[in-house]
Amino acid sequence: MRSWYNKIVAFLADKPMVPPRPEGVRIFLDSLAAQDFPRLASALSDDAHLRALLPGEFREWDGAERVSATFKRWLGNTEEYELVDATVDVVGARLHLRWRAHLRAERLGEGWFVVDQEAYIDTDANDRICQLSLLCSGYVADEA
Repeated sequence: MRSWYNKIVAFLADKPMVPPRPEGVRIFLDSLAAQDFPRLASALSDDAHLRALLPGEFREWDGAERVSATFKRWLGNTEEYELVDATVDVVGARLHLRWRAHLRAERLGEGWFVVDQEAYIDTDANDRICQLSLLCSGYVADEA
């Protein structure tokens, strides 16, 4: 009847879960706010995995350096940038993060843009991010 569900539950039951510690993502969010992408990489485990649903496509990246470089490509190289909102919540054994940035960048065109990203994050025993499942709004022209 719900065999797909039973397979997932059985798979997850065999995986040891590390209880989430929201303070461990502080480096990640502080790094996003400061556009400090080398520091952001230090918040990630060496084998970090990012899967992202972006406007028009689904993408995946592996490794702290590639994941950090991806965030740099999305949120770096700006004329003006501000992380205007961020929240952290716990959902079972996962962390739920949401952040919104307000930015101007020549590569995006004239004017201001807003981008909202939401992620479910797993951390390892060293409190570093090892899995990110992310949803991105894309860059939306800020009409305000």
